[in-house]
Amino acid sequence: MHILLLGSGGREHALAWKIAASPLVTKLWCAPGNAGIAREAECVALDIADHVAVIDFCRRERIEFVVVGPETPLAAGIVDDLAKAGIKAFGPSKQASQLEGSKGFTKALCTEFGIPTGAYGRFNNAADALAYVRKQGAPIVVKADGLAAGKGVVVAMTLGEAEAAIAMMFVGAFGAAGAEVVIEEYLTGREISFFALSDGDTAIALASAQDHKRVFDHDQGPNTGGMGAYSPTPFVTEEVHDRIMSRIILPTVAGMKARGTPFRGVLYAGVMLTQDGPKLFEYNVRFGDPECQVLMLRMMSDIVPAMLASCDGQLRNFDLRWFPEAALTVVMAANGYPGDTKKGTRIEGLDDATKVEGVEIFHAGTISRDGHILANGGRVLNVCASGKTVAEAQQRAYAAVDRIRWPDGFCRRDIGWQAVERERTR
Repeated sequence: MHILLLGSGGREHALAWKIAASPLVTKLWCAPGNAGIAREAECVALDIADHVAVIDFCRRERIEFVVVGPETPLAAGIVDDLAKAGIKAFGPSKQASQLEGSKGFTKALCTEFGIPTGAYGRFNNAADALAYVRKQGAPIVVKADGLAAGKGVVVAMTLGEAEAAIAMMFVGAFGAAGAEVVIEEYLTGREISFFALSDGDTAIALASAQDHKRVFDHDQGPNTGGMGAYSPTPFVTEEVHDRIMSRIILPTVAGMKARGTPFRGVLYAGVMLTQDGPKLFEYNVRFGDPECQVLMLRMMSDIVPAMLASCDGQLRNFDLRWFPEAALTVVMAANGYPGDTKKGTRIEGLDDATKVEGVEIFHAGTISRDGHILANGGRVLNVCASGKTVAEAQQRAYAAVDRIRWPDGFCRRDIGWQAVERERTR
């Protein structure tokens, strides 16, 4: 089978690594890819925003299946355009991608179909938004309605922070994504990531995971696209799992079908485990990054048949198997992230780092030049490890981090701390 993977981040490297292992694959391409993905697939310099160019490439290379990694091409309707050209693609349609592309769309869906979530208001001007937060008080959450690369959310602990966030969004900090703002109730509890595959009619759960959004240790600093993750999370018990599926995931799939916009692909639910039970605070319509990295390490089954079953409406009797071991990933980012970063700095010691037992390194923002690996983005590397426990996976991942020589990068040193603490006290 000829497969084309779209994207260039750590998520796509993990997907390329997993897809390349499938016996169904005869050749794998990735556009545009990165220095790590080049070891698993043939990287091609395609502009994935140019749908005509992608379709032309698929026809030229007889591509039978396209896997879309990031959210931006999904929101732009690449799956629809590929389908019109007769090319099967994994991922939701443009209409279904609104679950991530519009916070307001998702909140309205929750209201219509009784999906538990926090109270909210939706605003297209600063004056009304400011009046709402002054009435509600802090803490409160201010979100750009559209796609903002994982950075359009401000958890405002004070009224002043909320007012500043509103002002920032309405003056264009996130462009069109911030033209409308959703202001949500601040939910207290434990945040987890819950993933499911959907074929438009039903859904099957993937393994649980927990990511770390804040840039610094002890969950300090601004939100990022994610500084690390681990799987499974001990906080998703069998009871919690069943409640999330029955009250959040399956009603969403049913609601999207009822609206005439069936969802096919990966549903990534950001869920807060509150005293009143699990509540949805956001949806993404693709694998999380860096959660995808730990899920791929733990997935025993071949991923390609699962993706095909999602496209073909065949998940009802499908099953996935998982390795029981834990997996953990540490994101290494360029100094200054999530702000401005310097590109072109040299990274050394990667081969030595992969010699640590259980370690895989997935590249995110890297390029290869003159035989050297150079940083080419904000989040640059994902240092991943498996272990019998989260603590063992954590120890292995940081042992590998310590072998990497990159003075222009940094990472959090506490990824998985909640699970490690729980393991120590049990």
